[in-house]
Amino acid sequence: MQRDKIVQAEEYFELAYKSHIDGEILRAIEHYKQSIEIFPTAKAHTFLGWAYSLLGNYEEAIAECKTAIGIEPEFGNPYNDIGSYLINLGRPDEAVEWLEKAIEAPDYEPRHFPYYNLGRIYEKRGDWFVAMIFYNKSLALNPDYEMAQDSVIRITTLLN
Repeated sequence: MQRDKIVQAEEYFELAYKSHIDGEILRAIEHYKQSIEIFPTAKAHTFLGWAYSLLGNYEEAIAECKTAIGIEPEFGNPYNDIGSYLINLGRPDEAVEWLEKAIEAPDYEPRHFPYYNLGRIYEKRGDWFVAMIFYNKSLALNPDYEMAQDSVIRITTLLN
């Protein structure tokens, strides 16, 4: 019974993700909610938050990420996402703590994102040397990350 629910929830998650990638955000939201209703996971809540963020609903996105953290505190994605949404809301000081938690999270693969986001915060503050440190840490983890590459070039230009 439990295994059947997990499989069905995963099927709805896959439908949601496909809709999400295809730009059908409202349909993705519907499918993420169906997945969560059947069997809630941190991943489904985090991705639902991401979908909300694409509609500019950052507070709802943050709420979904906090729910995800409640389900699986070691999952790093929602911490970074909260930080990113707070930056977009113009609340970078609040974002720092969340981004640092993303870096420390044991289950987090795209760890270059929180370093990049911290770089964004310090760049906006005008602390270019610290921003450069975070952008370079992002690149050390993912040398092909173009946004960090562009940021390093931009900061280097400003420093010269």
